[in-house]
Amino acid sequence: MPSALPIADPAPLDGLLPASVVEGAAERNLGVYIHVPFCRVRCGYCDFNTYTSDELRGARRDDYSHQAIAELHQAEQVLAAAGLPPRLVSTVFFGGGTPTLLPASDLISMLAAVRNGWGLEPAAEVTTEANPDSVDREYLLALKAAGFTRVSFGMQSAVPHVLATLERTHDPERVPLVVEWAREAGLDVSLDLIYGTPGESIEDWRASLDQAIAQRPDHVSAYALIVEDGTKLARQIRRGEIAEPDDDLAADMYELADAVLTDAGYSWYEVSNWHAGGGPANNLLDGAEHRSRHNLAYWQGHDWWGVGPGAHSHVGGVRWWNVKHPAAYADRIAAGHSPAAGRETLDDETRRVERVLLAIRIREGLVTSELSPAGRTAVAGLIADELVDARAAIQGRIRLTLRGRLLADAVVRRLLVD
Repeated sequence: MPSALPIADPAPLDGLLPASVVEGAAERNLGVYIHVPFCRVRCGYCDFNTYTSDELRGARRDDYSHQAIAELHQAEQVLAAAGLPPRLVSTVFFGGGTPTLLPASDLISMLAAVRNGWGLEPAAEVTTEANPDSVDREYLLALKAAGFTRVSFGMQSAVPHVLATLERTHDPERVPLVVEWAREAGLDVSLDLIYGTPGESIEDWRASLDQAIAQRPDHVSAYALIVEDGTKLARQIRRGEIAEPDDDLAADMYELADAVLTDAGYSWYEVSNWHAGGGPANNLLDGAEHRSRHNLAYWQGHDWWGVGPGAHSHVGGVRWWNVKHPAAYADRIAAGHSPAAGRETLDDETRRVERVLLAIRIREGLVTSELSPAGRTAVAGLIADELVDARAAIQGRIRLTLRGRLLADAVVRRLLVD
């Protein structure tokens, strides 16, 4: 089952926010994340807040869109009551789970609720995640007609034995087909990959990269497999049925991904994400239209409202998260209560630490002046260790090198030294 929610202060039943969230709001974008917690099967490595049919215990998938729309109406009231200025929504992201297990009409009705409640920016980015076996041509055409702009397919690998270890159910030969359908519909395409699966060789990984690039996606995400406590994969490794992931091999795989994607015309803009266009010698904004603007909003500290069971939200330094199980979520919504289970108000030091932690992951990097005196002193050592780009540091920004991206957590620890 998914991991437990954080421990923090109880959230008020009315969801009302403190007046402090208004400060600086005009400079922050507003995004909406809609969590769809349903999956056909549970993959052995997955620790996300997702549920198969036999785990729903009283919740109904057919009712979900109505519950999510009710929370969106709550959100409108809460943000208005806090005195926040009216803001059009800049990004909407449907994640999961598998959002496309729901009928297209459900996703469209939830997007319409966002549009009717707040309005969308003229060039708003609207994304849904999808498994390759969960959509067809008509489904994607319907999404595009309703205002969706992107689809992110969970490809994970092109190698059957790797997919089998991950317990992914799709046929890798279906990926080119769904990408073609998305292109015909006029949607931007992102492909999500996972590397470091036990039993995956460097040649397997190269084959997956080559297959992904052959589809000419607008965006590629590549995430190292993390073995989470409580998952089936963790139990299999503990029993000796599957080997543990090899950290050194995973590092080699990351370096290969960056080299292959760069050679194919992709540019990294976050440690695990590349977009079409740009390149190391070009302007950092070249091809920026293919970045995931929604995910960038997380790393840049903007506001977002997370809808659905277990979804997290952040507005003006206040962070909260919803009850996890769909049945508990449905009960809260039916009672007219906020579904939030807990929340915290970030103090100045926590916000500073999170700013360093998140900004260092993106290509634009961190402005040196945001560091403490001790942190600025540490930069010289990071340059000497080839973890930080020397030229960028001279210009007042901390930007990771390729080696630095592999050791990003260590870089953050050194920058946050007291």
